[in-house]
Amino acid sequence: MFERAMTFTEFTSHYELARTEGIVLRYLASAYKAFEHTIPDDLKSEDLEDLIAWLGEMVRQVDSSLLDEWEQLANPEIETAEQAQEKADQVKPVTANGRAFRVLVRNAMFRRVELAALDKTYELGELDAESGWDADAWGEAMDGYWDEYEELGTGPDARGPKLLGIEEDPEHGLWRVRQSFADPNGDHDWGISAEVDLAASDEEGRAVVRVTSVGALSAR
Repeated sequence: MFERAMTFTEFTSHYELARTEGIVLRYLASAYKAFEHTIPDDLKSEDLEDLIAWLGEMVRQVDSSLLDEWEQLANPEIETAEQAQEKADQVKPVTANGRAFRVLVRNAMFRRVELAALDKTYELGELDAESGWDADAWGEAMDGYWDEYEELGTGPDARGPKLLGIEEDPEHGLWRVRQSFADPNGDHDWGISAEVDLAASDEEGRAVVRVTSVGALSAR
């Protein structure tokens, strides 16, 4: 789910878990609680912190009550039953958790890198046809990359934050992002540019990414 930037609904649909999705969600909530409660802060790496933030936000977007009760026990405060119910009914927008939302964006962009590395233009077209990037558009763009390079990296360095640039533009309600490719020469000129619609992301509970270009910066 994390590596493929899946939502909970996409995950349960892909593995045909609709009849047991409640069990799956409670398991993920328990995993989040275990991460938070049992691992000392000084042993949590940046990558692990990102994963924990993503996992907690994913569970909260599906059913916040699974975490609200636990967090209330960990941080007790006096509140009426009416206040507790009102709090349970309110789900924070997905963009409110900045760290978790950055992970969602990074995963969504890197999922496209993984598909591009495998030359799966049909799947890329399924992701981005609405923003004008169907399978043909992706295929034409990637042909230019393969003319220059023989490989497209998808290892830890390729996924790292150094190859993802984010420019926040709250005035226009979006983030502009650039995912650079890990080419074998280390040029990092080729990549994917996109915009992240913040309002749409809050509405759908996921990072809504709209690809704007795929290619080399030097070609512009």
